[in-house]
Amino acid sequence: MASDVVVQQPSLPKRVVNFYNEVVVEMKKVTWPERPQVVQLSIGVIALSLFIGAVIWLLDLILQGVLVRGIPSLFGA
Repeated sequence: MASDVVVQQPSLPKRVVNFYNEVVVEMKKVTWPERPQVVQLSIGVIALSLFIGAVIWLLDLILQGVLVRGIPSLFGA
């Protein structure tokens, strides 16, 4: 019969401190973008969001005209 080996975990505060230390080490390895790149990409995201919003608004306007106003007028309502 195999003997059961019980491995004790460190206490919660020690695990939290260990996790924090590992996060700090990993964050030092990160290559952060420069400010001009962040600004350029942010402007791109905002512009793309506005463009997609305008397309959805235009499609909504067209479909509203066709479905709400156009189809009932075909049946004399």
